[in-house]
Amino acid sequence: MSRSGRDFLHTFQAMATPCEVRVETDDAAMAGRVGQKVEAEARRIEEKFSRYRTDSVVARINAAQPFAADPETAGLLQYAAQCFDLSDGLFDITSGVLRQAWKFDGSDRLPAPALVESLRVNVGWEKVSWQPPMICLPPGMEIDLGGVAKEYAVDRALALVRAETGAPALVNFGGDLAVSGPRRDAQRWKVAIASVEADGTMAGLLELAGGALATSGDARRFLLKDGVRYSHILDPRTGWPVRNAPRSVTVAAATCVEAGMTATLAMLQGKRAERFLKREGVRAWCIR
Repeated sequence: MSRSGRDFLHTFQAMATPCEVRVETDDAAMAGRVGQKVEAEARRIEEKFSRYRTDSVVARINAAQPFAADPETAGLLQYAAQCFDLSDGLFDITSGVLRQAWKFDGSDRLPAPALVESLRVNVGWEKVSWQPPMICLPPGMEIDLGGVAKEYAVDRALALVRAETGAPALVNFGGDLAVSGPRRDAQRWKVAIASVEADGTMAGLLELAGGALATSGDARRFLLKDGVRYSHILDPRTGWPVRNAPRSVTVAAATCVEAGMTATLAMLQGKRAERFLKREGVRAWCIR
């Protein structure tokens, strides 16, 4: 924990992204406890829900059929099921299997259409048996909670901060963030919106007195071939990147999970993203 202006700042790396918690306080010991608790919670959630670990609950669900989910996991699965229904199937946690074909490394290597099609038969939440807390996947199918886990971790971390202190705080995991309220002088937190170019520049500056922000975009994960940019946001109905999606969507909401889901759903709308955000009545910023 280090001092940064009038904040104590604790930084660490988790979920493949830089993470930080800022606490506006003069109590260094309390700020240190908060930082350690936030980091521990981020690592707990990463270990539990990572698709890359063979001992995660996601790996166990994908390997054992049927599977009885614990209450926390069941809550995330139920939320994902609701998002699938509300999005008419655009948000689908079974679409992670498509990453076997798509490697969004900035190259021009597109997968063979036949490979994408062969994987697409294993996509579709409607094929999953979900009777909480029991989940059963058909052979060849798997789930991936990466579309919600980081935002969930932010909300959980902020809840831990609030349980420890009433001091103003900001939790930021790779640009998805939440604040406990305004700063001590009633000023808002100043938050930068990153440029869609991976050069560290800033596209804008927002002021946040409460709630959360989340961003979905393709600045770092994309393919580029013959002048066409392919975003990592995949349409589960086709197995291919969403066409004409914004480069970036940032959404403000009461929670980071809500903000992240709305941003993702807007990206999945493609050219209709702005219309979707206006219809939802949310504060949002789109970059084309």
